[in-house]
Order: sequence, then C-alpha cells, then structure tokens
Amino acid sequence: MTTLSAAAEEARRDAVQSYKPKRKWTIGRILNKTLFWALIVFLFTYTLFPYVWAFLSSIRPNSANGQIPVQYWPENLTWEHYQYVFSERSGFLPALRNSAIVSFSVVIISIAFGASAAYALGRLRFRGRSFVLYTILSMTTFPAIAILGTLFQVVRQANIYDTVFALIFSYLIFTLPFTVWTLTNFFRAMPGELEESALVDGASPFRAFWQILLPLALPGLVTTGLLAFINAWNEFLFALTFTNSDRARTTPVVISSFSGNTQFDVPWGAIMAASVTVTLPLILLVLVFQRLIIGGLTAGAVKG
Repeated sequence: MTTLSAAAEEARRDAVQSYKPKRKWTIGRILNKTLFWALIVFLFTYTLFPYVWAFLSSIRPNSANGQIPVQYWPENLTWEHYQYVFSERSGFLPALRNSAIVSFSVVIISIAFGASAAYALGRLRFRGRSFVLYTILSMTTFPAIAILGTLFQVVRQANIYDTVFALIFSYLIFTLPFTVWTLTNFFRAMPGELEESALVDGASPFRAFWQILLPLALPGLVTTGLLAFINAWNEFLFALTFTNSDRARTTPVVISSFSGNTQFDVPWGAIMAASVTVTLPLILLVLVFQRLIIGGLTAGAVKG
C-alpha cells in the first residue's frame, strides 16, 4: 500500500511539473505573431516570385511579355517556347549536355583532390600549414576577370580551346581552393579519438581517412559538391571566352545567344523557357540531398 501511494505521489508530482498553463492571447503576443507571419509571407513571396514569373513568361506569347500594363496571368497559353528550346535549331540540348559533363567533372575532381588535401591540412600537423591555408584562401578572392587574359593564353597554348577540357581546367582554378578550404574545417572539427583509435588498431593514416573520416564527412562533401556544381553550372565568363562552337558551349552562353525575328526583338519567352529548364536540375539536387545539405551546413558549428 505504501509503495502504491509513493508511486501515485510521484506520478502526481510529474504531472504537476509537466503541466503548462495555457498562454493568454495578449495584444503583444498577437502583434508578435502577426509580424512573424507577415515576415514569413514576405520572404516566401520575395523568393518564389522570380521563378513563378519566369515560368509564366515562358508559357505566354512573346508579344504579351512586353505588354503594358503588365499582364500577370497569361490569357493565351502556349508551349511554343519550350518546343523551340528543345528543337535542334536552338542548340540548347548540346549545351545542356556540355554543362552536365563540365559540372559533374569539376565536382568529382575537386572533391577527390580537395578531400585529400583538406584531410592533410585539417588533421596533420606540419610547419607552414597556416600559410598554406591562407594562400589557398587568397586564391578564391581574385576576380575571374583579373586572370582571364593570362588564362586565355594558357588555354590556347595547351591546344584545348573550344573544348570542354578548357572549361573544366578553368573552373577548377577557383573551385578547388574553395573545396579545400571548406572541407578543411569539416575534418578539423571531427573528434581526434576516432583517428587515434584507428591508428592504435594498426590502420594507416590513409585507411583511417578513407574508411572512418571520409564517411563521416559525407554531409560536408555533399554540401561542398553541390555548391561547386551550381558554380560550374551557372558560370558564364569563362564559357563565353573559351568556347566558339556548339561542341563546347554551355547553357548560359547558348541562352544569351537567343535572337528574335528582328534586331530589336528580344525572345523573352524562349529565354525564360530555357532558364526554367536549367533551374530544374538544381532544384531536384537540393530536394534529393536536403538532409545531407542541412547536416553539412550545421556541421562544425558545435565541436564534438
């Protein structure tokens, strides 16, 4: 009986502690909620409106895109702009293939070399490590236009002008230092006990990196790889300078070359249709790797 009473008293005490009285809706709380949701609606509208407008512009006739007053909802829907984009005369599909080849190649190469270099800079102690890190960081601060002339001469002398290799080579100049710098912080934030226990068990430093640290750095690899992919996918300056034909041109260059029926006619419908098509792979990648991206963005915030 005493045991039952003690249990009932403990349950009552837990219920009292867990009980939370209902908060009254005061004027200040209503105002805070209203401002909060107004901000959410504003950010949501501000973020999505360009994409919605691009899609609406891609399904309305080209004559209606420059109409005044602005027609927010198309009266006559048309898919002729998408038909033109996916036709052979637009040159969009070869450019889409080139963009995919260049972007995936840049991501694979930068992750392969960047992860190895980041492991050495983040986990191994050697003289001059800080100098190397800040040198790598300084390489990402130069504007692309500053090295365009010199890089053009290198591409011409290497006989890779107007090829996808020229774009891969030029994109890695900025993507690889960014990858190394970002992944170094991920490897540095990992607990040292993981690597020490592997070395004690007889594993080599490379095996500890390959089988233990690299799988744990997967969120960081995905996040860094996605950022590198977006940068290579959307790059315009080098793609315009180092290509001269459809065999190597990427989508930004081809979209900029769309022309209308007359000199002053801008084919906004075709441009928006191609822009929507180019944006879809990025949206799909973000949705597929959403959890890993969130983990990669928050990794290192609290050191384990």
